[in-house]
Amino acid sequence: MNTFVILAADWSFGWPSVTYILIGIIAGLVAGYFIARKVFTNQLKKNPPINEKMIRAMFLSMGRKPSEAQIKQVMKNMNQYK
Repeated sequence: MNTFVILAADWSFGWPSVTYILIGIIAGLVAGYFIARKVFTNQLKKNPPINEKMIRAMFLSMGRKPSEAQIKQVMKNMNQYK
């Protein structure tokens, strides 16, 4: 029993250590948020979401001339599954 009390006393951190740990966690969360946001915006710049111009090009590459109704229908279907 005395050994457990001694070991428990050796593992005590103290308030300054707890404070530093909490500050580190908060700083990591804030830094992680901004890093993830930057990476996400860079990915959107490299790979923009599909738009009507891309759908038109896809139809033309398949040898079809799309009507405006077909393009609107494809856009509606794309937006439905986002």
